[in-house]
Amino acid sequence: MTPKRIALLGAESTGKSTLAQALAARYGTLWVAEYLREFVEVNARVPREDDQVGIARTQRAREQVLADDARVRDFLFVDTTPLMTAVYSRVYWGRVPADLLALEAAHDYAWTLVAAPDLPWVPDGLQRESEEVRQRVHAQLLDVLDARGIPFTLLTGELEARLRQVEELIGPPTGRSRESGNPY
Repeated sequence: MTPKRIALLGAESTGKSTLAQALAARYGTLWVAEYLREFVEVNARVPREDDQVGIARTQRAREQVLADDARVRDFLFVDTTPLMTAVYSRVYWGRVPADLLALEAAHDYAWTLVAAPDLPWVPDGLQRESEEVRQRVHAQLLDVLDARGIPFTLLTGELEARLRQVEELIGPPTGRSRESGNPY
């Protein structure tokens, strides 16, 4: 059985990683971590424009590996997608390379969830810039989703409120006991 992949998108400091981890625990499944976070830690720098395609490809490849994992049954929660990488390319460099546009266009998720920027902005080393950038990224994300005709659900409030919103959308956990977590 192929899991339904659920994309969690949003600007920096909107709670995507916390939500993905909580959803995986609640639904007894795995989640795909945001590769960008690892990239920044390993390279001790923010990405450059020429890093964007590689970041998006790695994100998608890790997603595919976990989608094929026998421990994933109903859902796979994906903490960001190549579409989000393309959004950041638009914000920072005003353009998206053709290879990244192709990855963005392959956005094929059962549900797309957008984390609203309504949580307090928290600086997080090199990966976080400012509340102003967070708002610009959020606006750009909504513009891209609308332009591409991708339906999405905007999640608001604290973690428990967001968890309830997702449960209303995809249904309650089945209660089956499964290993959950993130192998990356």
